[in-house]
Formats: sequence, C-alpha cells, structure tokens
Amino acid sequence: MGLLQPEPGLLIWMTIAFLIVFGVLAKFGFPAIQKTLDERRKYIDSSLEAAGEAQRRLEGLQTEMDGVRQDAYKQKSDILKSAADAREKILAEARQRAGEEGERIIAAARLSARNESEAILREARHQVAMLSVAVSEKILRGKLEDPQAQTALAEKLLSEMERGKAAADNKEA
Repeated sequence: MGLLQPEPGLLIWMTIAFLIVFGVLAKFGFPAIQKTLDERRKYIDSSLEAAGEAQRRLEGLQTEMDGVRQDAYKQKSDILKSAADAREKILAEARQRAGEEGERIIAAARLSARNESEAILREARHQVAMLSVAVSEKILRGKLEDPQAQTALAEKLLSEMERGKAAADNKEA
C-alpha cells in the first residue's frame, strides 16, 4: 500500500488523533485566539474612534482659530480706525487753536497799531497846539496894537489848522 491508499487501521488512528488535537484546540486554542482577535478589534475600533475625535477636535480648533483670526483682524482695523480718528481730531483741534492764536495775534497787532497811530496823532496835535500857542504869542507881542492885523493873522492860522486837521484825517483813513 502506499501513501495514496492508507490502511483502514491507520486511517482510524489518524482520525482519532485529529479529533483529539481538534478538541484540545477548540477548548483551549481557539478561545485564546478569538480573545486576542477581539481585543485587537476593540483596540483598532477605539483607535479609529480616537482618531475621529481628534479629527473633529482639530476641525473645531481650526474653526475657532479662524474666528479668532477674524476677530483679531477686526480689532486691528478698529484700532487703526480709532487711531486715524484720534489723529484727525487732534489735527483739527491744533488747526483751530492755531487759527484762534493767529486771530488773537492779528487783533493785538491791529490794536497796537491803532494805539500807536492815536498816540502819534495826539503828539502831532499837541505839537501843533504848542506851535500855535508859540506863534500866537509872538504875534500877540508883535501886533497887539493893531486889531486888523490880529484878526487877519488869526484867520490865517485857523485856515492853516483846518488844512492840517483835514490832512491828518486823510492819513488816518
């Protein structure tokens, strides 16, 4: 006989040995293998679940980061706008103060010029009056005896004073 045609006794012992090995494996081997496979499956499922949770958290953080970035850009633009408004306000106030100061200086200069002009006119009038008194005094001394000469001289002085006053008034205007 050969390998291709086993003897019936050998075939029975081989079947019995196979059933014993299969029974031992079924009782002790297969449950251990199944337990290991179940643990491995649970570990893979939990790892996939953790990876999915990490992906969701990452997407949430990305969304939150985008929101924070947009808020930062908005705050930056608000701060820049606020700074530009403050700058414009400060410049407007400075211009207004400069204009007011310029007007005050111009008004003071006009007042000073008017006061100086009036002082010059008073001085000129005073000098004219003094000159008139001096002339009158000389005339009175020289011609106190002749009434016609006194009258003509007084009229001449009055006309000269009126011309001097008209010329001074023209200068003021």
